[in-house]
Amino acid sequence: MTPAVSVIMPVHNGEAWLGQSVASVLSQDYADFELLIVDDGSDDGTAHILEKFVKMDGRVTNIHQPAQGITAALNRAIAEARAPYLARLDADDRAMRERLGRQHAFMQAHPEIVLLGSGAEVIDQSGAVIGHALPPTDGAELARILGRTNPFVHSTVMMRTTIVRKLGGYRPVFQAAEDYDLWLRMAEVGGIANLPEYLVQRRLHATNLSRLHAVRQSFSVRLAQRSAAGRLCGTDDPVLGLLSPPDWWAADAEVSFFSDDVGVYRFLDSNQSKALTYISAVRRRFFRLNHSERRLVQLRLKWLFQELGSPIGLRQLGILILIAILHPPRALSLILHSQD
Repeated sequence: MTPAVSVIMPVHNGEAWLGQSVASVLSQDYADFELLIVDDGSDDGTAHILEKFVKMDGRVTNIHQPAQGITAALNRAIAEARAPYLARLDADDRAMRERLGRQHAFMQAHPEIVLLGSGAEVIDQSGAVIGHALPPTDGAELARILGRTNPFVHSTVMMRTTIVRKLGGYRPVFQAAEDYDLWLRMAEVGGIANLPEYLVQRRLHATNLSRLHAVRQSFSVRLAQRSAAGRLCGTDDPVLGLLSPPDWWAADAEVSFFSDDVGVYRFLDSNQSKALTYISAVRRRFFRLNHSERRLVQLRLKWLFQELGSPIGLRQLGILILIAILHPPRALSLILHSQD
């Protein structure tokens, strides 16, 4: 029989917490689901863990493929899914017992909604709750915020399968922000919502993708926003035809549709000498940086100041002024430490 919900879970070398994640799905108080786990070329104990769950519960399917990355793994799961609803869960997170039932009931009652998220508890590596993430739940506010940043916790979302497939699923061009690009496109064809309950536990640890690829993620967010703006203007999506994430160092980057972003991201991705070359580009964009970019620029300016060392000359002073505008206490701290 066709299940009501397809839970899709990509995993690569996830033996540390995979068992907890799968067990949280199998213990749901809503039983009409399939769990599709795409093993993206793991070479640790992941395959052995999955083999045990497949034998234990017929709702679990293990799909193995050579390592291709999370976007390819997610799209493979979407292609294999049999249910009208897709529920995401990462292999290091845990679903609350009522998660699937609560979201399925809401989607059934609100056919205009194509994308539904929820709040999440934040847990550490041991599973202890260390915080909470509660995205906005008001529809109008949610739509406004989506234009600036991602108001969904990826592991909490439930989506309509037909819509996701019609839109082409996740796109590899938006590396580390492929979810945000998909949310923007889904919001253009249907309603979006967040439930106020904490329906997932999101694990925070050193290997989270968002930490490993902070600069690329920030760039991909900008790219997704520029892509959405192009569609809104009635022109073709500017990323159509791209098969891989754009390179801000490419020779044609300065004449591309993301040319305004090139200088800032070259600064963030530069060694000392190159960073000094591109610092003028940061000054030009200074008051148009988003929150993520401001944080990354602060850190790079701090490292640059420390790399230049003492005594404080005109270059260091200029850097301190920029840091002070963004974060006055950090600039003061750098001055005090430079006098030690």
